[in-house]
Amino acid sequence: MAGEPEPQKSFKLSEFFDVRKIPCARESILYGAAGSLALGLGHFLATSRVKRSCDFGVGGFILTTLGCWFYCRYNNAKLRIQQRTIEEGIKNKFLYESSQFAPERENISNQGSSP
Repeated sequence: MAGEPEPQKSFKLSEFFDVRKIPCARESILYGAAGSLALGLGHFLATSRVKRSCDFGVGGFILTTLGCWFYCRYNNAKLRIQQRTIEEGIKNKFLYESSQFAPERENISNQGSSP
């Protein structure tokens, strides 16, 4: 029908590597392609050697893709750890709120007894 959106087809590099489902894959491949083009073209303009420039382009693709992949995965892992820490802190705040074990309650009682 005209009112229903069409399901988007995902870009697959092979049967098991679906770029839309893997975090950081799309950005890494796009940056790798740009790095490949920049390095290969730059080397060709500097030396005018076609085969060596293609080799540099492939190497640039691999290095740029892997570099972006690991950087993105590291940042995602760091973000997940921060989210988990915040969730535990919120859970503990609700658990200890208005109880005798609340850390704020200890600070208040210690301040009142000090001279």
